[in-house]
Amino acid sequence: MGGPLDKSKIIRNAATVILIRDVETRPRVLMGQRGAKAAFMPNKFVFPGGAVDIADADVPLASAGAEPCLTRLGEDADPALAPACLAAAIRELWEETGQILGEPGKWPSEVPEDWKGFAEAGYVPSPDGLSFVFRAITPPGRPRRFDARFFLADAARLKTDPDDFSGAEEELSHLQWIPLDDVRRFDLPFITEVVLSEILGNLPDLGAPSQVPFFNNTDEESLFERLGGKSPLA
Repeated sequence: MGGPLDKSKIIRNAATVILIRDVETRPRVLMGQRGAKAAFMPNKFVFPGGAVDIADADVPLASAGAEPCLTRLGEDADPALAPACLAAAIRELWEETGQILGEPGKWPSEVPEDWKGFAEAGYVPSPDGLSFVFRAITPPGRPRRFDARFFLADAARLKTDPDDFSGAEEELSHLQWIPLDDVRRFDLPFITEVVLSEILGNLPDLGAPSQVPFFNNTDEESLFERLGGKSPLA
């Protein structure tokens, strides 16, 4: 029999949502703080997000999502993973903040347990407005490793009150809208700072970039590439 599973060797797919508010005036981003006992990034302020679950692949979406994001999601990955990543991003946002990205409607099949509150609110998850803007694989040697896709959206897309976090689970504390010109005084992971720098360079545009930055930290080498052109960054 094999020994215990080493979670540091497993790379799980993950999805993260970066919500921007007041983009034309003083942009703010929704973030929360991870717990001190969290195995991954304890105490850090992060965007809502988490691992893709197997059940996410079967979640009915109100639309398939937009191009070029779908093509970019399938580059250096299984194209069939794209819907699951979009569903996971919406689910994690819902679980961690109580915020809904969806369209009014009824689910065509049985609702998974993680989605019951979402469905009871009268919505089907919708990726409309989600722009794929960054991808990063956690470097080797960390207690958890993820292949994370970062999605950007305007908070105006929310179907819920952006200041109401009463429906949030307890994974993130101190949920708040942080002005982007003030965000670096918070304790951020390195990758979060990199993603924010990319976003700041494109504001007020919240659309998909022409090429998606990709921190490709495989076990063999670490590369900083761009999806949608495959040209390495200098």
